[in-house]
Amino acid sequence: MIATLPELPLVSQDQRSAILSSPRTAAGHRALMQAIPAMNAVQCGGTASAAVLPDTLSVAAWNVERCLFPQASADLLRAYAPDIVLLSEMDCGMARTGQHHTAADMAMALGMAYAFGVEFHELDLGGPTERHFCTDDFNACGWHGNAILSRVPFTKVTLVRLDDHGHWFASDERDADPNQPRVGGRMALLAVVETSGGPICIASTHLESNADDVHRAAQFDLLMDAIDAFAPNVPVIIGGDLNTGNHMPPNFDWQPEPLFDRARARGYDWSATPKGLTTRPSLITPHPDRQMKLDWIALRGAVPMSTALIPAQDPAGRPLSDHDAVWCRAKIDG
Repeated sequence: MIATLPELPLVSQDQRSAILSSPRTAAGHRALMQAIPAMNAVQCGGTASAAVLPDTLSVAAWNVERCLFPQASADLLRAYAPDIVLLSEMDCGMARTGQHHTAADMAMALGMAYAFGVEFHELDLGGPTERHFCTDDFNACGWHGNAILSRVPFTKVTLVRLDDHGHWFASDERDADPNQPRVGGRMALLAVVETSGGPICIASTHLESNADDVHRAAQFDLLMDAIDAFAPNVPVIIGGDLNTGNHMPPNFDWQPEPLFDRARARGYDWSATPKGLTTRPSLITPHPDRQMKLDWIALRGAVPMSTALIPAQDPAGRPLSDHDAVWCRAKIDG
């Protein structure tokens, strides 16, 4: 059961000790996930500015890479007057982002309600290129996850775990990253909001980078199944960092990913995603030679009217993320 809470319970010292002493196995990780209340909850807050959205929506999806600059990130999106914002890699109570609740900060700046769910509980301060930004030697909360911002209240929300076996924790999983010790796993937030064309389901998700295309397709299947159970027979907008092309040599080619055809077979349309690659060098991820197409918007029961790729830079040219934002204007088809 997923709880909806105004605040997420912190990890206690006893729970932290249990995490640190847990066997680094998938079974041990699953037990930890059940024992941490915030892993099974959604935090909702902010202030909606409208009661009902129009039947033509402005939607942005963006991996904000920890969200070092919440105000500047909100300013970048404001020009697109978003009705819905689907966010990945949002920090809450992390030293590297000044202990801010970055989703709440962006929601306040844009005058929107928000839902936030935990992808990972971070056990340390982050990788080497992140420690330069740390304001403290501890994390106040240690939360890192996904968010949905909305101009209208949520009718209902839930969190869907796309894995719980500990890709980034368990030693029996491949390629665990010693620079990012963490408990958790990839997930999606789902919400229903009202429009003048009827209710719609919106989903903010982040698929696994540390895996292959078959693994991601299975995660996306799980997401689609969850949407059908949560909000049957209503239009759907999915947005997020799908990590397409990761572990696919030689050039991070996203095109063979099976998740695209499997989604099309279930009525989803990918043409709401703008053309072009979506990654760039950033202050945290300086990879000038790595260009990938990771970020997508998929529609079902809606049609794209226009799309745009939003460069993740402030007016001075400072990078705000290693991902550009993807945007579409979508009309409910009904």
